[in-house]
Amino acid sequence: MELRPLGRTGVKVSPLCLGTMMFGAWGNPDHDDSVRIIHRALDAGINFVDTADVYSNGESEEIIGKALKGRRDDVVLATKFWGPMGEGPNRGGVSRRWIITEVENSLQRLGTDWIDLYQMHRPDPETDIEETLGALSDLVAQGKIRYIGSSSFSAGQIVEAQWSARDLHLQRFRTEQPPYSLLVRGIELDILPTARRHRMGILTYSPLAGGWLSGNWTADSSPTSPARQRLAARFDMTLPDNQRKLDAVQQLAKVADAAGISLIELAIAFVANHPAVTSAIIGPRTIEQLESQLPAAEVALDTETLDRIDQIIAPGVTLNPADTSYGDHVLQPAARRR
Repeated sequence: MELRPLGRTGVKVSPLCLGTMMFGAWGNPDHDDSVRIIHRALDAGINFVDTADVYSNGESEEIIGKALKGRRDDVVLATKFWGPMGEGPNRGGVSRRWIITEVENSLQRLGTDWIDLYQMHRPDPETDIEETLGALSDLVAQGKIRYIGSSSFSAGQIVEAQWSARDLHLQRFRTEQPPYSLLVRGIELDILPTARRHRMGILTYSPLAGGWLSGNWTADSSPTSPARQRLAARFDMTLPDNQRKLDAVQQLAKVADAAGISLIELAIAFVANHPAVTSAIIGPRTIEQLESQLPAAEVALDTETLDRIDQIIAPGVTLNPADTSYGDHVLQPAARRR
């Protein structure tokens, strides 16, 4: 695969990043099989692996640690912090207290001395961004992490973090990780342009929109997995927003057929081909899913195909606001005058 620059870090990464949320109890509980999938991805040219401490409560990181033995130096390894990792009010979040503790836990689970990209998994309005950036800057100085990134930030939160880092001479977020797919195009409005202005790398997640663009979702599909049941607003077919998504998917399948590629290849290539995107995170649970996704790295979409996509889902449009991790951009009750 042709490598790309990760923002302005000087690091080169593959256009596909292996996401590992499905390795462990949340998806594939077979460690040996998960390791085989990781090795297949590395052998195919992927050199970028993304995980999070919260994925299967640390199990995903443990699996990656097993898979990277003897291959760690060739992999750009990213993980994330924020989610709760146990009982108690301070076993999660983005405070200095938790970050300093949890980075050690992640390093141990991953079986490594350093993390290439340590990311704040979600914004936290209850914690000063300077608190988080200060702790992360110390970890960079100690050599435990190389770079820092954010995930699911709004454009305004991206700017606030960049300005805070500049004004206080702290490490700045070098990357942003937003959701992006054919069905979830909201970040085209302001997040992608804002990240480009600040010279950030972009690694997008959920290019298949939680399976909607796998070619297997129909009007009779139901949210059977625990994750989909928990996110019923995104998968319940009785909701009008999801009915609109299904209609769009059916039209996009015809676009893929006309282009001579699978819907999966169309979906991933659409994301990876965007000039602001560094790497599209794919999240296979099985080796078969991985094999169906790898060819997308070599797909280039022509103008006619892109125009047809824009006719089905206009640029900047997210068909279901529930698909944006940072939420619909509306005032929360506490911020309203009344």
